[in-house]
Amino acid sequence: MNTEVSRGAVWLEGATRVLPLLIGVFPFALIAGSTAISVGLTPWEAIGFSLFIFAGASQLAALELMGSHAPIYVVIVTAWIINLRMLIYSAAMAPHFRHLTLRWRSLVAYLLTDQAFVLASLRFEDEPRAPHKRYYYLGAAMGLWITWQIGSALGIVLGARIPQDWSLDFAIPLTFIALMVPALKDRVAVAASLSAGLSVLLLAWMPMNLGFIAAIAVGVVVGLLVEGGRS
Repeated sequence: MNTEVSRGAVWLEGATRVLPLLIGVFPFALIAGSTAISVGLTPWEAIGFSLFIFAGASQLAALELMGSHAPIYVVIVTAWIINLRMLIYSAAMAPHFRHLTLRWRSLVAYLLTDQAFVLASLRFEDEPRAPHKRYYYLGAAMGLWITWQIGSALGIVLGARIPQDWSLDFAIPLTFIALMVPALKDRVAVAASLSAGLSVLLLAWMPMNLGFIAAIAVGVVVGLLVEGGRS
């Protein structure tokens, strides 16, 4: 098989796998774009913010803090705390991409999201020696990036014309449910996922999405304990 065709096929597989998740990502992006305008950014500033940050939850949190005139260091620290989970994701992805050039690794890091991480992890777990891993990841991650930018741009254009009673934030939990279900392959995954999900609900009171970070840690610990008991 031609190498280029093989890479293209792998890229297309990643792009295809991410399609169901885009239903939840698009309205989330609409909210981000609309919020950027509502807090006082110009359309061009809002577009630049979306392109430069591309960070979902922390992007929204930063915009809301900017709208309340919070000090810049509060905005930065809050976004950093919310994105702490990316350290966990990066460490898990590192063995698959450490051989790549700095340019490639920078692109992988920029495009890293919850959805791209889960899709790549599931694929790499099923096929540890799968060829052209970067292209599978790129197919999924680019689909997310393009959808986010289009949705954000539409939110910027529509601005306040997006009715508040649409309650578009329902799409966020639906997206994470869609991510979790394919990962439930054995007792370890079920225990880790259920404990993390329960922890998210119990720790929802914590500020700056710290409950989400703590829930990840709980899921990891429970998964390790169940795995240890099984062995």
